[in-house]
Amino acid sequence: MVVVIAHWAEHLAQAFQIYVLGWPAHHARGALGVPFPWLVHSEWLHYGYALVMLAGLIALRPGMVGRARTWWTIALWIQVWHHCEHLLLLIQALTGENLGGRPAPTSIVQLLVPRVELHLFYNAIVFAPMVVAMILRARQQVRQPVNA
Repeated sequence: MVVVIAHWAEHLAQAFQIYVLGWPAHHARGALGVPFPWLVHSEWLHYGYALVMLAGLIALRPGMVGRARTWWTIALWIQVWHHCEHLLLLIQALTGENLGGRPAPTSIVQLLVPRVELHLFYNAIVFAPMVVAMILRARQQVRQPVNA
């Protein structure tokens, strides 16, 4: 969860830089991206985060039961798609062949939605069902405590 929150903070800092400070999108790199610009431009880093997130959702899924598992599974499948989008971006970065002949690696949905807004959206639609699942799971544990 610490990694997820830190990732959120980076995207929110980037949105703040664009929409409040008026920075051009290519200069808005989030909190860590300002001192370390290579972080923002590293498709390996973004792909790695998507992969770790996917692995975490898979690893923690057995601990979810009932309605919590349903919500967790929703987050998992959304993250599967998000991972596929990052894999596509990584392949483009490695090959130099960008989708639609664009000047930079481009995901499928990014053909319709700008990258900053798209990543805020992806993070929100993965995070929201995760939170619902965790709340439901916590309520289940309060009602049925595990005997030690």
